[in-house]
Amino acid sequence: MPASQTVTVLVLFGTGSKYETKEINGLSHFLEHMFFKGTKKRPNTLAIAEVLDRVGGKYNAFTSKEFTGYWAKVANDHLDLALDWVADILLNSKFEAAEIAKERGVIIEEINMYLDTPMIYVTELWEQLLYGDQPAGWQVIGPKENISKMTRQQFLDYFRHQYRTKNAIVCLAGQFDKTAQQKVAKYFGRLAKGSESRKPSVAESQRKPEALIFNKETDQTHLCLGVRAYDIFHKDRIPLLVLANILGGMMSSRLWISVREKKGLAYYVRTSVENYTDSGYLVTQAGVANNQVSEATQEILKEYKKIRDKKIGDSEIRKAKDNLKGAMRLGLETSDELASWVGLQEILKKEILTPEQLFDKIEAVTAADLARVANDIFQPAKLNLALIGPFKGKERFERLLKI
Repeated sequence: MPASQTVTVLVLFGTGSKYETKEINGLSHFLEHMFFKGTKKRPNTLAIAEVLDRVGGKYNAFTSKEFTGYWAKVANDHLDLALDWVADILLNSKFEAAEIAKERGVIIEEINMYLDTPMIYVTELWEQLLYGDQPAGWQVIGPKENISKMTRQQFLDYFRHQYRTKNAIVCLAGQFDKTAQQKVAKYFGRLAKGSESRKPSVAESQRKPEALIFNKETDQTHLCLGVRAYDIFHKDRIPLLVLANILGGMMSSRLWISVREKKGLAYYVRTSVENYTDSGYLVTQAGVANNQVSEATQEILKEYKKIRDKKIGDSEIRKAKDNLKGAMRLGLETSDELASWVGLQEILKKEILTPEQLFDKIEAVTAADLARVANDIFQPAKLNLALIGPFKGKERFERLLKI
């Protein structure tokens, strides 16, 4: 990115909560926090944070079910500082028992925050409904009881097994010169060689529509209503993306117009796709009045049925394709977004498509592709509803799940 004034250093590891056992569920995320607690060179959180704060840098980390990332974004004349900082926390963190003990409280309050944020927490319940009692269905953050008893040795063992060269990507994006590759080798050369421990395959089984109800006194019901779909390698992943965009990916989408503009049922309503390496889904999220949950659910299902049973017009397909391509172009203008775009493809698929190559795949999607995908996924045996609201019992909601 020769015109950029920034550079981003992103280090990704192909590990996350799907690589945990039930006894250590939450450790991947907890470990991520511990990388900010002190190294030999920068002995505490203040010393770690000040380095990049002094140059106006941005930095953070994230943990998901299948990958974990650490990044720093700085003005391009501070590349060496960013490389040194990211390498230092990853290679030299102390994981002190006293810091682990203090951080337990932070993690537990983070869990409480999510419990008090139903718009977020309902997505956790959604995956719990889909995948049940296996790593894919457990929360990334883990349960409080695990957080309360994790030991320093468990942190060290997980780090030793999962943070290895064949499971890592160091990605630079922005403005830098030809010496950058040598600098990466210099700073990250001590990363442990070898491969990570593997994750178990996801098991999926469903014969009829299912619902999961989390009873909570809320002013608004938050719901996830969707279907099982495709993993990241599936041939119909791109048609699924276009289909989701038509349904609820923009302000002129079908569900935005029907649920919000025509019916006035929700402030937010959106449809998205998740493609893991071994499973996937399409889901619509909405926040609706407690006394209008049934109507909103039926309206979403009506749009699912309509897009399955009636051919989508060329103009609507064109709009969805151009919207996806335009939004992607806007997103990839920054060095941190470009680093994520490249790095996540490599860590998950071992294949990197350029934006233009992905645009070609989007352009290749036909009305027949969309019809085939809609007919495949919008079936009763793939339909699921998770919601948070002041309700007990799921039977009344399962009776609504007809398509």
